[in-house]
Amino acid sequence: MALLLDNQFNDLPPDKVIDTKLFLEAVSHIPLFFDCLGANVFSIIKSDINGNITKIRAVYMKDPAKYVTLQDIVEAERVEHAAEWPKVGATLALMWLKRGLRFIQILLQSLADGERDENNPNLIRVNVTKAYEQALKKYHGWIVQKIFHVALHAAPYKSNFLKALSKGEEVKEEDCLANVRQFLVNYTATVDAIYEMYTNLNAELDYTV
Repeated sequence: MALLLDNQFNDLPPDKVIDTKLFLEAVSHIPLFFDCLGANVFSIIKSDINGNITKIRAVYMKDPAKYVTLQDIVEAERVEHAAEWPKVGATLALMWLKRGLRFIQILLQSLADGERDENNPNLIRVNVTKAYEQALKKYHGWIVQKIFHVALHAAPYKSNFLKALSKGEEVKEEDCLANVRQFLVNYTATVDAIYEMYTNLNAELDYTV
């Protein structure tokens, strides 16, 4: 579980504001997660996450002192791009990024909760399907949905997936899932805070791709 525990997300302050620099450092390791699922199979999500991280970082690097928190970025773009906002810049990138992060959260939480196909307990198709349907499906047109349908059936065995998360180490499943639960504490809080920010700022969009 080194892949997750080596790159923990930080505790949030009481006001739930997210430090941009710390967030970018933590989230930069997330694309490696999809290598554990099969980089080719889930390359669309991995590529999307990489691209959105790059866009957010580019905005942040223009003025780190101005964009200390993610909310600073979103609120500044609301003023600077009134007509196009929120479908612009880092605001749009973070909107899509949070959906990819939610996909991971739901997948890991489902595994940690012991949800499985009783007839095929070593498959994670049930978990991946739940994550996709709750986090991403409604934002995808039928062509992208068909691509993901193929990807879902190519998801790895649970034992292979957990071993990949542990960087090839042989770890007991329960120990592995305990580490997943530990990782999810701050990760889930961060993802929830981003969703809450978008709701409060009325920055959410429902168009499909």
